[in-house]
Amino acid sequence: MNRLLILVSCAVLMLTACDPKKQASGQAEFKLPAVDDIAMYQVNPRVFAPQQSLLAVAQRIDSIQALGVNVMWVMPIYPIGVEKGKNSPYCISDYCAVAPEFGTIDDFKHLAQVCHEHQMAIILDWVANHTAWDHPWFSQHPDWYTHDEKTDTVVHPPFTDWYDVAELNYDNSDMRRAMIDAMKFWIVEVGIDGFRCDVADGVPADFWKEAIDELRQAAAPRSIVMLAEGKNVDNFTVGGFDMNYGWDYKDALLRVFRDGRPASDLVKADSAEYAQLPAGKVKLRFTTNHDHSNEVTPVVEFTNERGSMAAYVASVFLHGGALIYGSQEVGYPNPINFFKYVPVDWTANPNLYKEYQALIALYNSHPALRKGQLTAWATDDALFFEKSLDGERFLVFVNVRNNPVVVDIPETWKGQKVTNVMGGEQPALENTLELPPFAYLILQSVTD
Repeated sequence: MNRLLILVSCAVLMLTACDPKKQASGQAEFKLPAVDDIAMYQVNPRVFAPQQSLLAVAQRIDSIQALGVNVMWVMPIYPIGVEKGKNSPYCISDYCAVAPEFGTIDDFKHLAQVCHEHQMAIILDWVANHTAWDHPWFSQHPDWYTHDEKTDTVVHPPFTDWYDVAELNYDNSDMRRAMIDAMKFWIVEVGIDGFRCDVADGVPADFWKEAIDELRQAAAPRSIVMLAEGKNVDNFTVGGFDMNYGWDYKDALLRVFRDGRPASDLVKADSAEYAQLPAGKVKLRFTTNHDHSNEVTPVVEFTNERGSMAAYVASVFLHGGALIYGSQEVGYPNPINFFKYVPVDWTANPNLYKEYQALIALYNSHPALRKGQLTAWATDDALFFEKSLDGERFLVFVNVRNNPVVVDIPETWKGQKVTNVMGGEQPALENTLELPPFAYLILQSVTD
């Protein structure tokens, strides 16, 4: 089969790709953080500018970096399908191009370069489960798509309302080859540091294994990070991903904060997610992302701003894997429909921005807080846990209720000298501690 016809624009670009063992030209020296050191920032270009949003993101790089994040995940920037389309960025008509709405491929290369100059990795959203109905593959290779057995017509992904996209057929080896080649273009020619893979559980794990092995080889000697939007253990055991989603933990957060379930449900959900994880793998933990903020933002979903921050501390300090969705750092209150431009006032809530900044600074400065040994307790109304590593010990309290609660101090911490690392004071740990509504405390053990 003629590969130039198969890959369309991808093939033309791949013919001029750089040596896979070298960085893309113009890229600054940069070392990818270890997976358990990642603090990620999700970019929805449509909250940065109505046009040329990739340049707008690059212009805000200092503010993004100042949050303390070290990986930028950019949502899909590819041309969007028109046939049956809803203007979703996840409806892709060309895997190897940039939609004019967002800018040009050179604009994206510029964003990658400034990320590296600011010691931030950049990963790109990849949609392997489906394409737009007007993607060239659809007319050129209908056998690359899933067909209804009775009508022999191409189907949209089953059990969804994604009528704007056509499901790909992973029994077809030619389609698999074309998909991997398109992914390699962004790694080799553009110089990105990995992918966040959409609907990863809807694509066979053995494909991910094949793709990720080739991508790591193509990137060498650089490292890449691969994040699965999925929760199946075979994302790791078969597919070779580094991270996947803490969906179950987010569900538990809502049951506890919104529905009044006991805080012990968070300990159970955390233990269940990590019980099946191979060593060295990480769950991405979040209070929101583009899907969730499409319906409700954290300052509303968790009752108020204080609830959103208590939920964030309860999410990212148990096992790391921190994510900030661009807009939550300023407490944007309304749903963000990512199918269209939604302007965000980045100056709206400087105090909340500083609070996220302080939390991520602690996350980065103290490995114990993101990947230390965990000992967790809970009452109906409060989560509290110890994190320890290399001689550092922290005790974290989170009030999951919008009213004051009193908690018992763990026996091993009674009488210990501690510092509140967010405030600097040294509270006395005697028998009990009263926490204001939706309050959290991050206490560090002080040794004389």
